Amino acid sequence: MPAKIIDGKAIAQKIRENIKQQVAPMKTKPGLAVVRVGNDPASIVYVNSKEKACQDAGFYSEKYELKEDIQEKDLLKQISKLNKDKKLHGILVQLPLPAHISQQKVLEAISPEKDVDGFNPVNFGRLLSGNKYLYPATPKGVVRLLDEIGCKIAGKHVVVIGRSNIVGKPVAVLLLERDATVTICHSKTKDLIEECRKADILISAVGKKGLVSKEMVKQGAVVIDVGITRENGKLFGDVDFDDVKKVASWITPVPGGVGPMTIAMLLENTLVAKRKIEESK
Repeated sequence: MPAKIIDGKAIAQKIRENIKQQVAPMKTKPGLAVVRVGNDPASIVYVNSKEKACQDAGFYSEKYELKEDIQEKDLLKQISKLNKDKKLHGILVQLPLPAHISQQKVLEAISPEKDVDGFNPVNFGRLLSGNKYLYPATPKGVVRLLDEIGCKIAGKHVVVIGRSNIVGKPVAVLLLERDATVTICHSKTKDLIEECRKADILISAVGKKGLVSKEMVKQGAVVIDVGITRENGKLFGDVDFDDVKKVASWITPVPGGVGPMTIAMLLENTLVAKRKIEESK
């Protein structure tokens, strides 16, 4: 029996509608600033979709489109201004950044209270210590998808392919918090196929088209595809979708799986940040 498709777009829309209803009666709207440096085509698409999502949800939003050759100190100065702006509850700097700018310095410059991407080292530390605050949006979206399909996480063996600070590591921590047994695989893993075949839940976040084949997936496993590769204007995931859906019980498509959830979680994080900031006054 072929796998059921996890409709991330529909689930994200339901979450966004719920957020919209919460925001509607608010006198002061949640405020999100999105900063993009340069003209990377994918970044332009992502930033525009985030701006539209803010408008649809009734948020206050600001968009900053900065030149590719902006000096690091000037970008940091801009972030400092946004940190102090009381209209804003969330700040998001679209990655990747140009090579001459330190991504680490930029992420550290964003106020932890407004870090809706969850990448500031303070929030990463909070994540590791089990302090529930602002979780990274994509990992948070992955866990929400599992909840939405009724997947019981506790006691399951989860295999995560990829060890980035953006997805691999934080999603592993979130699933540990939910009592899963988690294995992280990467480029130095000796027998990737064998490790993946142990997974009740397989999550791939590498960005390598067709990395995960049917032979790597245990019968009945849940497969979450976070990886994205662009080829000739089309999006592809890490998972060979048509092949793997023959053995999986549930599977996310690319596009339309995890991607829409990331934007929904950014909105949710901005709403959480607003409430936290107002509580601390």
